[in-house]
Amino acid sequence: MNASSRTVAGGSTAPRRSRARIVAAAGALVVLAAVMLPDLLFGLGGVVPFVQLVAFRPQILAVAAALAVVLLAAAVRRRYARPFAAGLLAIVLVAGWMVLPRAVADPSPAAAGRPLTVLTLNTYEGDADVAAVAAVIRSERPDLVSLVEAGAAYHSRLAPLVEPLGYRLTSTTGPERADVWGITVAVTGRLGAVGTRVDTTTPFPMIEVSGGGLGALRFVGFHSMAPTEPHELPEWTRDLEQVKRWCSGSTPAVVTGDFNATLDHSLLRSVIAGCDDATAARGQGLVATWPAWVPRWLGAQIDHVFVTEGIGVVSAAVRDVPGTDHRAILTRLVLPAAG
Repeated sequence: MNASSRTVAGGSTAPRRSRARIVAAAGALVVLAAVMLPDLLFGLGGVVPFVQLVAFRPQILAVAAALAVVLLAAAVRRRYARPFAAGLLAIVLVAGWMVLPRAVADPSPAAAGRPLTVLTLNTYEGDADVAAVAAVIRSERPDLVSLVEAGAAYHSRLAPLVEPLGYRLTSTTGPERADVWGITVAVTGRLGAVGTRVDTTTPFPMIEVSGGGLGALRFVGFHSMAPTEPHELPEWTRDLEQVKRWCSGSTPAVVTGDFNATLDHSLLRSVIAGCDDATAARGQGLVATWPAWVPRWLGAQIDHVFVTEGIGVVSAAVRDVPGTDHRAILTRLVLPAAG
């Protein structure tokens, strides 16, 4: 082969390599976009496995941001890395815009009104340490407590510890059903003669507390199906759709419990239109409530306290409780003076 033929051959190789790099970079960006923004770009937020992946968008974002920094540094000297670096940076910025505001507290002060303290916890099939739960109630004196996966059996163990403190307990299920299916609420006697209503239209019955010192306010204990398998997705969707009745209703509401969804799930964001997330309002929206055995920055916040417009959030704290794979959320709210 003479020199001219080698030049032709070498010249034809460079464009092929360039095209291959472009195709590889484009493919990698599509995959990364599907992992980080499946709901926003592809409408896959409710499809397995993306419904699980999107719950960990904050952690994926952190890894992608680190990768973007490395690629941007490489792009200074390697021109072929620039398109991929720019595309990844765009994805990171969009994901960051969706995630990071939850780590920033709302600077506006809560309006004056009546204080209301709320505690919610998934007891993990009734395994949460009863004495520890009672100790939190004793020290914090919440007005309302919502205990998920706590039926009649858990009720019977907790009642002797908190009823002397002035709490009245109600459960959604009887002794014939395991704790995993129930919700137990505890209401302080300071709220007077409140009423409770159990809704059995979902697999995990919901409970609503109103009246007495709550007035028109409705306090809700909620638990949805977990979207772990494809056949569970329809029920998960139907369960979450129930939240609309409170967040879009005409009366004030506080909706608490295990929603098996984070604010990165587009379905949850749609059904809570009209509500604020209490932890996100106080800059705690990225603190994991599940699973409790991993660091708080590594898990997902699937437990929530949602409040309708006009209800102020003074503070929100995520608390560890032994015996359960969830963390509790303790919120201090302010109800409108007229509510």
